[in-house]
Amino acid sequence: MGLFGSSKIKEAASGPVGEVTLGDGQTYMVASRVDCLGDSCPRPQLMTKKALGSAAANDVIEVKVDNPSSMEAIPPMLPGLSATHLETVKGDRCWDIYIRKD
Repeated sequence: MGLFGSSKIKEAASGPVGEVTLGDGQTYMVASRVDCLGDSCPRPQLMTKKALGSAAANDVIEVKVDNPSSMEAIPPMLPGLSATHLETVKGDRCWDIYIRKD
């Protein structure tokens, strides 16, 4: 299965996997989702990096984390990966981090 486990990244072969409206009122099509629930550092960061590596320019990626240190660590690493942090949304038991590849 490999180091990152391919089943944790959901990409649609024929279009977006969903859409989200963020706090600024903008609606984005989500190109892929990365499920890092139950994972601790550095796995969420590595999975995010892998998803960005296979994303096209302007793709929006949703990363689900329930580890506070991962929620805090992912946004600062994005400029070095040519990506923009759009918003982090707090849910009942996790955070959804929305990222756009530059």
